[in-house]
Formats: sequence, structure tokens, C-alpha cells
Amino acid sequence: MSNQGRTPDERNDKSTTQTNGVSRRRYLLGAGAATAGVTGLSGCAGVLGGTSSGSKEKITMLLTPGTPGDLRPRYRPVVKMLNDKVDGVEVEMKVPQNYSAIKPALESEQAEIGMDDVTLISNPDLMDVYGTNVTDGSAFYFSLMLVPPESDIQKRTDVEGKTWAFADRLSTSGSIFALYTLQQAGLDIGDAPKGDPGDFEGSWTDHNQAIERVANGKADGATTWGGNGIPHVAEKYESDFPERVKEKSSFLGNIGTEKPNLRPIWWSFPIPKQPWYARKSWDSSKKEEIGEVLVNSSEEKLEQYYPEDYNEDNLAFTTLRDTSMETYQPVIKRMNEVGIDPAA
Repeated sequence: MSNQGRTPDERNDKSTTQTNGVSRRRYLLGAGAATAGVTGLSGCAGVLGGTSSGSKEKITMLLTPGTPGDLRPRYRPVVKMLNDKVDGVEVEMKVPQNYSAIKPALESEQAEIGMDDVTLISNPDLMDVYGTNVTDGSAFYFSLMLVPPESDIQKRTDVEGKTWAFADRLSTSGSIFALYTLQQAGLDIGDAPKGDPGDFEGSWTDHNQAIERVANGKADGATTWGGNGIPHVAEKYESDFPERVKEKSSFLGNIGTEKPNLRPIWWSFPIPKQPWYARKSWDSSKKEEIGEVLVNSSEEKLEQYYPEDYNEDNLAFTTLRDTSMETYQPVIKRMNEVGIDPAA
């Protein structure tokens, strides 16, 4: 698809370029966004990053918040690769309860590696950035709104007066982008995401629970990210997908594989995938070694680390692409517009 007809944000989607070494990467610079209070990490209590496990350095990698049982299997190949390729390390995965728990975990040295844009924007001086996540050749993903096939909701303005399920309050795709587009459509979002919306009712949990609320009749629709939402989209709607989704989504192979089957009413423009970063205070030669392995990774290199029952369509990481703060300006803009001040 040519740049003609794209929004400025969409034309910027191809601004990143691939490099082959951490030493040549540009680290993100800028001021940070405030996050809410600490609630803790799933399974992380009392775990201090950088401690030794026998003769190996124990390294905690924080996944993006979600359901641990769903997330850990998706990232298992990359963790197995790191443990194999980097001598003397034991990398383990932890799943934060929410985005607000990530920054305190890094500051208190309970974790070494993270992978979300909200925390990076919050305080980029706290991290050294490895790059933007790439999966199946794409460094982008989507936010989408889903409703039951029989729903009378056809467009964003129809959300007025309805009950809507969101993911985490600080989730880029599960909350911030959706609130922004509802606001752009003329709806009053009230104090959301920090408080209650005005023209509709809202609930904030996580991506999976948002879908479950629709399935259980507790919400009229839900907002989630493509990797979680596309499996719930009925196949008959695939022909109606915007071209940008067909071109850039890494999850089209999963369409219609999960119940309930739902109908999309809105798609975002391509959102840059999460940045991978290490806390700056982590003083270890292993930090750069891990970065080199991640940057030089590929799907072919990861295949040897797939468990026997691994679903390749759920692969969460292929490699990293060079990045800069400019890549995440669309996220910062939407955070500002819905009342989350990146400079606070």
C-alpha cells in the first residue's frame, strides 16, 4: 500500500530500520509518564534481580501484563534460546499483575528486562533499549473493538449508553487507543481511564477477561489487542478487514479459532509493538550479550527451541528492530489526550 491516503501516523509506521548490534542501537531519550501505585508482580515477591542461582546469574524478564498461563508458553522459545546462547545465565519469566507494577519492580531491582511502551515512556532514563519487537516480519499490531455478531452496535458512536469492557487501564491497545477513538467520535470519556467514563459504562480487567465479559453478557463489547482479539473474530468478517490489518497483522492465521466468535466494529492504525529494554542500573556483561542474541534472532533460529506442542501462530517474538522515541509518539499523543501526562 502506498503512502497516499495514509494518516501521518500510518506514514510513520515504516520509519524504523533493522541493525545488527546493540552497540549500534539508538537508546530512547525523553521525559516520562506517571504510573499508578504499586500492586506487585505475579510470583515476583522477594525475587531480587541480578542475584546468582548457583553459578548462574539469575535474570528476571517481565512480560506484558496478562494471564500467566497464556503468556509464558508464547515466550518460552525466546527464554530457552537466551539460556542456551548466553553462558552463565538463568532467564525466568514473570507476569506483572498490571502495568503499574513494572516500573517499581525495575527501580527496586526485582527485574532486569521488560517489554512495554507505557513504562518506557514513563521514565526512559531508567532503561537501555534493545529495540522494538518484531513478530512474523511485522513490528506493528492493532487495537480493535469487538461485539457479538447480533449486536446493534455498528460503529463507535453506538457505544454511547452501552457497557464496555477494557483491558488494563494503562494498556495501549486495550484501553488508551480505544478511549482516544471514542473521544474523537464525540463521546464523553469522563475521567477514564483513571476513573469512570461519561457516555458509557466501563470495566477494566485484562485482555482475556474483557472478552469473557462479552461472552458472559456482562458487557456489550470489548477492546483488546489483535493477538487476543483476532482468534475471536468469525472468519466471515475477514474479507472486511482494512488493508492495513491484512498487510501488517501477525495473527491472521488465528482467525476464528477461539470462542465466542465476535464481530469487529473498529480497528486502530498500526501501533508499534512493545520495546524490549533492560534497566540501566543492571551492571552486568550479560546485558549486552542478551541484546546481541535478541537483535540477531530469527524465526529459523527459534524453531529449535519450540516445545513439541508449540503453536507457531502464537509466536510472540522473532527479532528486534532499531527504534527511537519518535516511534512511540502516537502512543504519547493518545496518552496525553485521555489525561495521562507523559511529563508528570
